[in-house]
Amino acid sequence: MVQYFQSHFDASFGALSDPTRRGVLEQLGRADASISALAERFQMTLTGMKKHVGVLEQAGLVTTEKVGRVRTCRLGARGLEEEAEWIEKYRQLWSERFDELDNVVAELARKERAHGRKKRK
Repeated sequence: MVQYFQSHFDASFGALSDPTRRGVLEQLGRADASISALAERFQMTLTGMKKHVGVLEQAGLVTTEKVGRVRTCRLGARGLEEEAEWIEKYRQLWSERFDELDNVVAELARKERAHGRKKRK
């Protein structure tokens, strides 16, 4: 099961690591589009866009359907809920750690102020 999640996450995060692919997902979130329309929108060759769409498709984030000569892309059925939960878990962990660090710094500052007052007297 851990292996599945790692490869699943690797595919998702790998797909999301490229700004063009993130842009394609944003575009498809607004409306379905053909690969040629996406290539034009992102000022790419058709071959380059096909590769980007293929990476997104392998990750399950995009599906394509060919009707005649036109291949239409749309958002895939799989969302990023599991990835978002994983990120949230680590965000909470780091948030707790930074809160604790804030407490340590505040305590040190309080001690320093208290110690400084005693010395001046």
